[in-house]
Amino acid sequence: MAVPAPHGVPDRPHTPPVPPDLAKLLRAQLAAVADQVEEEVRRQVPEYARPADGAYGRNLRAGVVQALTLFVDHIADPRDDGGSIAATYYELGRGEALEGRSLDALQSALRVGGMHAWRLMGHTVEELGLDSTVVAALGELAFRTVHEVAQAAAAGYAEAQLRSSDELERRRRRLLDLLLEDGPVALEAVQDLAHSARWPVPRTVAVVVLAAAPDRREEDRPLAAAGALVDMESRPPRMLVPDPDGSGRFGRAFTLALRGRPAAIGPTVAVTEAAQSLRIATRALGLMGRGVLPRQGVVRCADHLSTLLLYGDEPLLERLQERVLAPLDTVSAGQRDRLAETLLAWLLSGSNVPDVAVRLHIHPQTVRYRLRQLEKLFGDALHDPETRLDLILALRAKSLHARQN
Repeated sequence: MAVPAPHGVPDRPHTPPVPPDLAKLLRAQLAAVADQVEEEVRRQVPEYARPADGAYGRNLRAGVVQALTLFVDHIADPRDDGGSIAATYYELGRGEALEGRSLDALQSALRVGGMHAWRLMGHTVEELGLDSTVVAALGELAFRTVHEVAQAAAAGYAEAQLRSSDELERRRRRLLDLLLEDGPVALEAVQDLAHSARWPVPRTVAVVVLAAAPDRREEDRPLAAAGALVDMESRPPRMLVPDPDGSGRFGRAFTLALRGRPAAIGPTVAVTEAAQSLRIATRALGLMGRGVLPRQGVVRCADHLSTLLLYGDEPLLERLQERVLAPLDTVSAGQRDRLAETLLAWLLSGSNVPDVAVRLHIHPQTVRYRLRQLEKLFGDALHDPETRLDLILALRAKSLHARQN
């Protein structure tokens, strides 16, 4: 694996010559220097202060020896790119990421180890009385060695993080698909997949569906960070919110992500019933698009349950309207709308004429006049409890339908 030269470090062809015999001399000291460097790293970097007989200790020892070997190899042959040793550090970086550790500890170990190794080997260089240009060349090689292995470790760490992030996203997408699929969902299956997706299983959830918007994938980042499972590629885009009635942590991320985008929040349900929340939220979003529910902002389904119930079976609703509102078909269209509005207000106000007048901004005498007309059209049915309920449902749907136009 080729590792690019670090910024500010000259290319090797311009490095002053170093006596080849020095490489042989330093190689003979390599094991002893490695012991001291390893000890110094353990002393200064807490993350590496672990038993030396474990896998972590073996990896530390191997890494120290590899870096020192790379330095000596550069002295023996400046043209050597140290590919195999750089590959070792690439794997070390990957290992740190896969274990969920920060790269900081490894980078600190490289800095501490590099400085201590140069200090120890520098004594040998001083004893030989080498020319200052040679000493400078050795310092440059030491500097280059530390940067090469650090770059290799960083590259391996970044690659593993990318793959780990992609895999985590795939697992969370599978988890979301499981939770939102039709039919019963086993809690055990949810818990198993949630564990592999690093997603704490909440007690309750709610599903949010959003109006489609192109090129807005960046908005899922704060939502995912807040613990939501997000699928912006579905139609409509959707997300599953853990414990929506709890802390405001999600609320802040949700507001940031939406940026004024219309959305419907389904009712809060048990985690294994998320598909129900999705169905209701999707219905609400459709009604928002038609103007039955507010077109803009965020609609909480819990605040519009009766409307969602009315529109749960629209063909059946139409049959109900045709049957109970049939008497209104005998009057003109304009009169029909005024009488329907008055009748709904009268039913909802408990048959209180003054309240109807206030609600409709008309004179009480006008209300009484319209009620006499309604009595002629509907007769005793206006006082039948079951018919009154049917009328409220049919007239409420009629008023919501009028809002669409």
